[in-house]
Amino acid sequence: MRKNSIKNTRINGEVHRELSNIIRGEIKDPRIHPMTSVVSVEVAPDLKSCKAYISVLGDEEAQKNTIAGLKSAEGYIRSRLARTVNLRNTPEIRFILDQSIEYGVAMSKLIDDVNERDKEREAKGEDD
Repeated sequence: MRKNSIKNTRINGEVHRELSNIIRGEIKDPRIHPMTSVVSVEVAPDLKSCKAYISVLGDEEAQKNTIAGLKSAEGYIRSRLARTVNLRNTPEIRFILDQSIEYGVAMSKLIDDVNERDKEREAKGEDD
């Protein structure tokens, strides 16, 4: 089975949806930040492992605590996933912190700052 096959894409989507539901609704660990989302999921073609990219809207401490909470609840999450997704093997989940959203927000802010400075220069009548 190729990595980008239709079957693998469907499995990725199903695992992504169920993992989001489990994290949002079933885990009661206080370390897991309420603004946690599953950005994407990559299930290996042999269905033995899975990388779950997690985004946490919060400071660095909240991100570390959330990943630690998810790693400690991995067994529970995997058993819930086995009940809801009908696969031959339930993949072993690795949680990876995805900071791409945070990076995008920071870049957007930098661009806005530069645009604001340019507008101020134009208002003053300065030329480069």
